[in-house]
Order: sequence, then C-alpha cells, then structure tokens
Amino acid sequence: MAADNKRTVLIMKEKRTVPQKVKDELKYFTQVKKKILKALKEKEMTVPELAKAIEMQEGDTLYYLMSLLKYGFVETGEIDDMDEYFYYKLKNNG
Repeated sequence: MAADNKRTVLIMKEKRTVPQKVKDELKYFTQVKKKILKALKEKEMTVPELAKAIEMQEGDTLYYLMSLLKYGFVETGEIDDMDEYFYYKLKNNG
C-alpha cells in the first residue's frame, strides 16, 4: 500500500509543476527573511529602523516582518518612547 502512495505522489509531481514565478517569489522571500533575521539578531528594531538596516521600503519590510511574526520567527517587544512603533525581536524558541 505504501508503494502505491509513493508512486501516486511521484506521478502528481510530474503532472503538477510549480510555475517559475512562484519559485522566484519564494527565493526572494527567503533572501528577505535571512536579512531580517540577521538584523534582528544584532538588536531589537522598529519597522523604520529595520527597513533602513535591510535597505527596503517600510511597507515592504512590514509585509515580510508580519509574515515572520505570523509563523513564529519574530515577536513584538516593547513600544518606543513616542508610542508609535513596536520593537521586534527574534522569538526565543528555547
């Protein structure tokens, strides 16, 4: 029975290929993710600070940061002195 399932999966992989655009977008997301995590490893940052550190627009930075927040890579910290932005930090998974 397991052999039949394995064969079915192989057949489905041959029939349903992933479009190149999707592959490229995933590759780009992975690159941005690495930049964000590396920057947050150094210190906690707000969205504008992080955007400047990774040389990306604030809106785009926020989009990727919220994805990382959703999937548990980062978490919110304290709010800044002006009560405008949260600091973001790597999530302590230990």
